[in-house]
Amino acid sequence: MRIRHIFISPGHNYFGHHGGPAGKHGIEEVDSVECVAGQGLRGDRFFGFKSDYKGQVTLFSWEIYQQLCAAHGDGNTSPARLRRNLIVEGADLNTLVGAEFALQGVRLLGTEECRPCYWMDQAIGAGAETWLKGRGGLRCRILSDGVLRRDIS
Repeated sequence: MRIRHIFISPGHNYFGHHGGPAGKHGIEEVDSVECVAGQGLRGDRFFGFKSDYKGQVTLFSWEIYQQLCAAHGDGNTSPARLRRNLIVEGADLNTLVGAEFALQGVRLLGTEECRPCYWMDQAIGAGAETWLKGRGGLRCRILSDGVLRRDIS
């Protein structure tokens, strides 16, 4: 599995905003990020959110992103709009639900699908939420400390 993009954000734009406008927190693309077991990604909005949180890090498939852009993109759809932490290539993320696996030496536990919500229609375009059902990515717990790096090659 190759990491193509790493994103962190200090605040929530959608989580906790039901019934109101989306937040305006930026999302920063970084070349590396520190993973802290049981806590999350240092510097991200979910770091230390709550004990044993299922979404300490979120993954999204590069291949699904490309399909999404073809189906709903305007040609300028950045993967940052998905609000997932890691955009990865070369893995069927749905097969990792319930599985422990390593990514660049960091142990993760795939906890559940990262289900899309109605905000995806605003972030990506009309119909994106429906299109993403079953393809929304993977939520994980971090089981070991380490650093993840974007694969530049």
